[in-house]
Parts: sequence; C-alpha cells; structure tokens
Amino acid sequence: MDPDVSFVIAAYNADLTIERAVRSALAQQGVGVEVVVVDDRSQDFTVDVVRSLGDDRIRLVALPENRGPGGARNAGLRASKGRWIAILDADDAVHPERMWRLIARAERSGASIVVDNVEVARDAERDCRLMFSPSALGRMPELSLADFIDGNLLFKSKFNFGYMKPVFNRRFLEANSLVYDETLRIGEDYLLLASALAKGGFCAVEPETGYTYHITEGSISRVLEYRHVEDMIAADAAFLRTYRLDPAAQAAFDRRARSLEDAAAFLELVRHIKDRAPLKALAAALRNPAAIGHLRMPIAKRLGVDRLKAAFASIFPVSNTRPA
Repeated sequence: MDPDVSFVIAAYNADLTIERAVRSALAQQGVGVEVVVVDDRSQDFTVDVVRSLGDDRIRLVALPENRGPGGARNAGLRASKGRWIAILDADDAVHPERMWRLIARAERSGASIVVDNVEVARDAERDCRLMFSPSALGRMPELSLADFIDGNLLFKSKFNFGYMKPVFNRRFLEANSLVYDETLRIGEDYLLLASALAKGGFCAVEPETGYTYHITEGSISRVLEYRHVEDMIAADAAFLRTYRLDPAAQAAFDRRARSLEDAAAFLELVRHIKDRAPLKALAAALRNPAAIGHLRMPIAKRLGVDRLKAAFASIFPVSNTRPA
C-alpha cells in the first residue's frame, strides 16, 4: 500500500543535520510516511548517517553527480510513491502533527496544495519565533498567485512566502508535468509553487505552525549572489512567456521584476565596493540609485559591506537616494 506522504529531502554535505530532518519526518502522527533522501554527491558522511538510521521507510537515492537542489528534488519526486509530496530541507525539521493537519485541511477545501506557518530557529542564538502572524494567515484561507508573487519581493521584508514549504498532491504535479527548474540554485521553490498556482492549483493555508526553518551560517539560501539573481530574472521571464496572468498577478509580477532588478544592481554595487573599484561602484549606483538604499538593510551586513559603507557614502551619500 502506498504511503500517505512522501518526504523528499535533497541533501548535500548535511551529515550534521540530516538525522534530525529524517527523524522528524518519520515521527509523523496519524499518517503513513516514506522518506526519500536524495544525496547530491556529498563529500562528507551524509550517506553513512542515512544508512545508519535503519528504518525501512527510508529510501536513499545517491546521485552519481551533483545536480543542485532542483535536480536532487526532481530525482526525489520521481522516486516518491505517496499521495502527497512534502519537501523538507536537510537542515530543517517538521512537527509530528504537521502532515495529518495539512492533509485534513487540503481535503476539507479540495486543495491540491497546502502551506502552513513556519517557525524560525536561529541555531547559534538558540532563538525561535514564528515567521508569519497566525492571525494574518487565518484571514487567508487561500494563497492566490497574486498574493504569492507579491510576497516574494526581494529585500522588501525579512521573510516572505517563498520560505513556506508547500505540500503537493502528487497526481496534480504529475498531471501538470510540474518539476523543479534545475538551472536555479536559489528560487527553485518559488518557481515551482508559482507555476502550480498558474496552472490553476488551489492552495489552502493552515495558520498553525508545522515546519521549523533552521538558520545556520553558510546555508545557500542565506547567501545570495549576483548570478543567482540573474538566473531568477531569466526564470521569471520564461514563466511570463509560459503563463497568462490576470491583472492582479501581472501587477505583482511587475513589482517582483523591479525588486529583482534592484537586487541585481545592489549585488553588483557590493561586488565593486569589495573590489575597491569606486568608479565602477559609482556607475552602478547611477544606473540604479535604489541599490544604494539597500546598504542600510540587514542584507548588507550579511554580505560583509558594513565597513565599506562610509567610504562609499562619501562618494554618493545614501541619504540622497530614493527608498528601495
């Protein structure tokens, strides 16, 4: 008998966290589960840790070459047998009641997709808090395409709807040939859910918390580079060529496009500042003054430009720029 849920975990050099993720998936209450771990050609002991867990509900897929998060997850989708597909990152965890609650919510509303609230755990600080207001999510029984795109504007908020980990009905994914874009290293989650919504998928919203997002230093999702934004811009252009959007979704898409352009300009500016190329930095700022505004945001600190702000401000004061 096929399980109710297939957890797909793409893992790369995750030997310190993979056991926590797998055990949290296996601990689901009230549903049958399988855990498909796809090792993306790790260079550490990830495979050994998974094999040592000794549970026949775990299936290990070891890729012969590194394919990135999208490629690894696609391999997991192909190997999955569950009615529902739940994506779980190798350094995160899920609450034990999450899947029965989400499946119940989806089946009550006839949804093919369902999302829930996210708990943010900062491992270094031992701090844990909710990503979204439960009352706000409670007023949102459905996540529309327009709301989802609008909730994925870069640098506009600390967290956005792209951090949600949707659970998909497997037949819906297969019927619509929906898979991850393997060219993206960041943003592949966003594109899959946006495509599912553009295909007419109904996404129910569960305001209770079921997913724990662990923030650890060096995680790829926390280190945004210029090339990542370039890839996202190209992927969004392909998305727009593929789907016809209603006016609300189109307006949200336009806002996201501007945010991506501003983010690319900011990261180009950061690169020139770090390279101590003031003329190139000034040229980048003049092309898109919004880039300078981002120097005031927490993302600038994460990218290590704090000590360079003052030097650049003497050339092009931040206070004279328009808000991002």
